[in-house]
Amino acid sequence: MDRFLIRNNKKPNDGTQNSEPAPKKKKYDESSVKVRRYLSEYPGLGFSATKSDPVNAQCVLCGQVLANSSMKPAHMNRHLSTVHPSHVGKPIEFFKRKQEAFASNCLEIAKVASVSSKALRASYAVSYLVAKQKKPHTIAECLILPALVKVSEIMFDTKTATALQSIPVSNNTISRRIEDIASDIVMQVIEQIKLTKMFALQLDESTDVSGEAQVIVFVRYQDCSDIRENILFCQNLQSRTTGEELFKVIDKFFAEGGILWDWCLSVCSDGAAALTGKNNGLMAWIRKKNPKVKWLHCIIHRQAPASKRMNTHLHETLNEAVKVINFIKARPLNSRMFKLLCQEMGSEHQHLLLHTDVRWLSRGKILNRLFELRQEVHMFLLEQKSAFSSLFENQDWVCRLAYLADIFDKLNDLNLSMQGFRTDELSLNSKMCAFIKKLEFWLKKVQRNSVSVFPTLDKFADDSEIDNLNTICDCIREHLTKLRDELVSYFPSIMNQDRTQDWIQNPFVEDVTSSSGLSDKLTENLIELASDRALELKFQNVTVSQFWLEVKGEYKELSEIAMSALLPFGSTYLCEVSFLAMSLIKTKHRNRLSVQNDLIIAVSDIEPRFDNILAKSSLKFLIDFVRTFKHRHIGQ
Repeated sequence: MDRFLIRNNKKPNDGTQNSEPAPKKKKYDESSVKVRRYLSEYPGLGFSATKSDPVNAQCVLCGQVLANSSMKPAHMNRHLSTVHPSHVGKPIEFFKRKQEAFASNCLEIAKVASVSSKALRASYAVSYLVAKQKKPHTIAECLILPALVKVSEIMFDTKTATALQSIPVSNNTISRRIEDIASDIVMQVIEQIKLTKMFALQLDESTDVSGEAQVIVFVRYQDCSDIRENILFCQNLQSRTTGEELFKVIDKFFAEGGILWDWCLSVCSDGAAALTGKNNGLMAWIRKKNPKVKWLHCIIHRQAPASKRMNTHLHETLNEAVKVINFIKARPLNSRMFKLLCQEMGSEHQHLLLHTDVRWLSRGKILNRLFELRQEVHMFLLEQKSAFSSLFENQDWVCRLAYLADIFDKLNDLNLSMQGFRTDELSLNSKMCAFIKKLEFWLKKVQRNSVSVFPTLDKFADDSEIDNLNTICDCIREHLTKLRDELVSYFPSIMNQDRTQDWIQNPFVEDVTSSSGLSDKLTENLIELASDRALELKFQNVTVSQFWLEVKGEYKELSEIAMSALLPFGSTYLCEVSFLAMSLIKTKHRNRLSVQNDLIIAVSDIEPRFDNILAKSSLKFLIDFVRTFKHRHIGQ
């Protein structure tokens, strides 16, 4: 058993016996290590010599470096047979060509790595301006940089011009820069949404010039001082444009960005079935995630069709006016002859505006121009012996034309007032309610045979000394009645006169608390707020949304209720503007462009964080370049 015991043979140091010193380890002598030389046969094995001391062997195919101690033919053959088996047995000329290409690319890598930070920042600045102005990416290399170089040579010296030439602005480089900037803008929006955890969406789908279906989504959220709205993303749909496919695209973006559907208050869109379908529409899929999401029908999309109903006489007058315009404008010779006639007569305008049915509400300007040039048009039609000339000899027809010019001008003003940025549902409903009340006022005036509310018609009646306006007034009365009924049917909630949210738009109106619809505690808070003179003065100098965000610290619950009413979009105006920008970016000459990143920069007002972008891109660009180089050479 003794052999299994661990014995302690160490003797205690009693101080009477000197212990022997421990033996010293032998020092590593670098001079004794054999340094291998690079032999002339190594290029045939696919390895070149490095410029280091001592020399190492580097594979000309993948760039891997073997230490000097491993610089042996056996190690090189093993590397070639295991990593590059397809190149075993290649002649030495093949490896020499690879060595030359490898050296050339190493110089290119060194050149890329040596690009100064100022040149890199300038490259991003140019890329940002190119995308912001919706220009082709090639304009930087073909126009901007050559122009800068020429200006520098003239204004400064050749040294400055040479420095400018180091700015990377090739087509592919500009595309990468734009992608980085767009990603940073979207990331800023996502970060703000995560902070507030409350947002509203506006979306629309359309087809671009190449036939691809594009969906654009805007988001409105609050920051510390005001409401912000910005494009969230633009994505092309690979297959169908159904509600399910639209939801998949949006839901995937939310999942990747860490955005929750529980934070969504509302979605504003047009009335397409793919968006509003009860069972398979986009809203049906969204409500499976969050049943409380509110859907809002774009108020501009509702107003336009409601304005198209008119009686037979006005409809015929409108069609005949369009035919007259097209007779002159659609034929180049007639258009030139009409211009000469207007010049001879000293007319203020020399052209008619071409009619297009897409721009329905722009007919006010078209008909106004036709009415202003009615004498010139009449004379031209007589010279052309056109049957349309008799229309301008009919006083009732000219009266109807004047009325159409006036009413379409008013409808166009209403449409323009509802367009723009940072419009909310409450303000748009107020404008529509005001227009319906104006219609009722106009009806009362017309019932008394007065057309003073229609300036073009009123002036024509005075100039022509028309005493009996019964015929035109009956026609106008019928049209205004139909127009009012159509608007009421398209906007039923407006006429219900719901006053429970009036306190949001102005909490300092007298008796606003009587119809606030708030709980007793919140009503007391509202009374306290409305009695604060300092807050009332502040309310006069800021926007409604800014005011409610400023009082959030003191009246948190009131502020949250107000913001939930102010955040929802009232129209899809931002999407419509973005589709217009898309048509300028992606043209028939650039129909293969992936428009998403360019569009985000073009329509966004968020400033990119160039310092963050530069910090990420400097190393990333070099790594991508090296990876591309290795992939190219390993694959050959």
